[in-house]
Amino acid sequence: MAENEDQHLGVHPDILKLGVVSFLTDVSSEMIFSIFAIFFTAIAGASAALLGLVEGLADFSASSLDYVSGWLSDQTGKRKIFSLVGYGFSALTKTILLVTTSVAALGLFRVVERLGKSFRGPPRDAWLSGISSKERRGYSFGVHKALDKAGAVAGPLVAYGLLSWQGQTASAFRLLFWLAIIPAILAVLLLSWIPDRSPSDPHSGQVEPEEGILTAWKTLSASFKRYLVAAGLFSLAYFSFGFLLLRANAAGFSAADTVLLYALFNTSFVIAAPFAGKVGDRYGRARVVVLGYAIYAIMNVGFALASAKWQIIVLFILYGVFFAIDEGQNKAFISDLETNRRATAIGLYNFVTGAIYLPASLLTGVLWSVSEPLAFLTAAAISLAAIVMLLGLRPRVSPTERN
Repeated sequence: MAENEDQHLGVHPDILKLGVVSFLTDVSSEMIFSIFAIFFTAIAGASAALLGLVEGLADFSASSLDYVSGWLSDQTGKRKIFSLVGYGFSALTKTILLVTTSVAALGLFRVVERLGKSFRGPPRDAWLSGISSKERRGYSFGVHKALDKAGAVAGPLVAYGLLSWQGQTASAFRLLFWLAIIPAILAVLLLSWIPDRSPSDPHSGQVEPEEGILTAWKTLSASFKRYLVAAGLFSLAYFSFGFLLLRANAAGFSAADTVLLYALFNTSFVIAAPFAGKVGDRYGRARVVVLGYAIYAIMNVGFALASAKWQIIVLFILYGVFFAIDEGQNKAFISDLETNRRATAIGLYNFVTGAIYLPASLLTGVLWSVSEPLAFLTAAAISLAAIVMLLGLRPRVSPTERN
């Protein structure tokens, strides 16, 4: 990579631009998602059971198209167009809330909007990988994810301020939905101005020969597949963020306070993400992935045993550190393991782990009904088992890995 392209905070300037796109999109989405459960049930009148179903479908929707979009991106040699379609689709679906806020429309919006996230993720992450050097890849992903999550800090705070000012009325929520459209549109406009870097570019890998979508996974590297097995096991330890908010509420935090805890978690993510990238670049991304699994195990043990509010606050900060590693460094590690089909590999990883998240949350729900500490301790045990498996399978980066 040419040095004159690597001048802004130590990363390629397009990484910062893509980060701003993600920031604006997250401001828009998190303004809505941070209050969605309250609006869906208290204002629109939906049941808690229906909310659970919608959230589960939304989680699956958020990873349902990853493999398809990753495969298409690698086969066509395009990154920007698929990213643009995904961001544009998410912005477009938000207009549903400007037309109607019936229970059916709200449920449809929550599920369908996540399809845009699923479609844009792998091409964008492969794009990021292609314009970052191997030596700074972890840091580049970390900087992008920090900007991304900064939007998840700003969005809920804007929603919190607006509702504190206007009250939790139907008109206040409608005003919030109108305001949320603005950053979503700005994100799409900014992305349309960023020059594309296709896999045929010397900085971005190469276009692969045509292969069927159902057989493309067979051509992925053995090291990536070994990593996917361990990552799949670890995904069983995942559960909905809502369980952590329930735990906080049981510890004495009010509903309004949980919004601030959510902002604290995202703030921790923003601060930790670039540092996690630097650690991965210096000491190896496999090590930092194992560190992330270990932090998650410790966090779960903490939630099982915590009794004071300050302990809950510390654990939310720790969860932000874990998530910074999981969101950024896993993708950077996959980019090291799979040099020629990065979008396909990232897409398959997102699809497999996303498909496991739903039964994982259902398992947590069952265990929760028996004992809250049991749910957290089970997640901790699965995390430790995933560490053992990852160390045993030992996925390795090819010595011919290209930038």
